[in-house]
Amino acid sequence: MKLSHIDNKGNPQMVDVSDKKITKRIAKAQATVHLGKLILDQIHNNELITKKGPVFQTAIIAGVMAAKRTSDLIPFCHPLTLEDCQIKITVEGERALIASESKITSKTGVEMEALTAASVAALTIYDMCKALSHEIVIEEIKLMEKTGGKEDFKRK
Repeated sequence: MKLSHIDNKGNPQMVDVSDKKITKRIAKAQATVHLGKLILDQIHNNELITKKGPVFQTAIIAGVMAAKRTSDLIPFCHPLTLEDCQIKITVEGERALIASESKITSKTGVEMEALTAASVAALTIYDMCKALSHEIVIEEIKLMEKTGGKEDFKRK
């Protein structure tokens, strides 16, 4: 299998999308953060307030900001003008589940934007809660679904 970011001589390259069709593209990603009981006991009305402020609200803002800057962070990502980026954080058991969704009508997908949004939201939760506990673990970041482009994907 040939990697699209590697040329015939083995050098890294940006993928040429100039001949691709413009389609509506949607990507959904998820990050899971194990908070632990100590932090969980401080969550009220699905929000955690620390000395740094409201954790989940701040994580949502950070995730959206990161999605918009993905091409600045990941070398071969095309700069995109996102049409929508939504992040929702829910608590299940001792875990915060971060669900992100990015949308665009473009020649290239938004998987990396959705993954970046979920990742930075998870890192923000960690940063804002680390004074409360060092037992926090960012357990998993994964693409859940993508539509548009060459082929669709949905995690089972």
